[in-house]
Amino acid sequence: MTETLRVRVHQWASGLDPAANRARLAEGVTPGADLVVLPEAYARDFGEAGSDVSAFAEPLDGPFASELDRVARAADCTAVAGMFEVADDPARPYNTLVAAGTSAGRYRKIHLYDSFGYRESDRITGGATEPVVIEVAGWQVGLMTCYDLRFPELARRLVDAGAEVIVVPAAWLPGDRKVEHWRTLLAARAIENTCFVVGAAQPEPRYCGHSAVVGPMGEVLGEAAGGEATFEAVLDRADLSATRRTNPSLANRRL
Repeated sequence: MTETLRVRVHQWASGLDPAANRARLAEGVTPGADLVVLPEAYARDFGEAGSDVSAFAEPLDGPFASELDRVARAADCTAVAGMFEVADDPARPYNTLVAAGTSAGRYRKIHLYDSFGYRESDRITGGATEPVVIEVAGWQVGLMTCYDLRFPELARRLVDAGAEVIVVPAAWLPGDRKVEHWRTLLAARAIENTCFVVGAAQPEPRYCGHSAVVGPMGEVLGEAAGGEATFEAVLDRADLSATRRTNPSLANRRL
């Protein structure tokens, strides 16, 4: 178990060419971090709203996940990134986060973005409603995707399953007060669960950007503006322990 976790966030745009997105992984997943996080749908962008993305779905041993695993193993780290994964209904793949490298796992997005005029469920199959927590360098890391952030129940279930860090890759669409929603919800999930939250969003202009790493007291440990960016943050378990002593809200719950 390590007392610190070195996190790198790539606020990178994915394009419509999966090979180009895949080739860029080697540029960003390099030594120096324990956990490297890329956005939702990094393997291939959604395209125009309502587009059929089924042709770009891959299995978990396909080209994207295999390359992510290769570069993460070479960098001796765990990397998390979003992809479309083949599902039982070939017309409606999963929106999946794949973790690869020193730790492996996958999370299929539960809450599909049927909101703000969009209908993700028309094109995507929702995942099973079970929390997914992986171990990274001795830390327990929970996974959720984009719209999941608006549902505090999932974050709480992740923490109840042991998560000390919640990772949120996203393709957060722009609109009225959407950046404020994103930033507020990242902080709220961290404060109410006394945990670290890592938000890795796709950048402007198609999406909102403003990726951030938030500590258990709501402090911002690293952040980006709207455009493409990379930044790092170091998470310290002592901060987590101190916060949970000062603010034992998880222990004080009455259900």
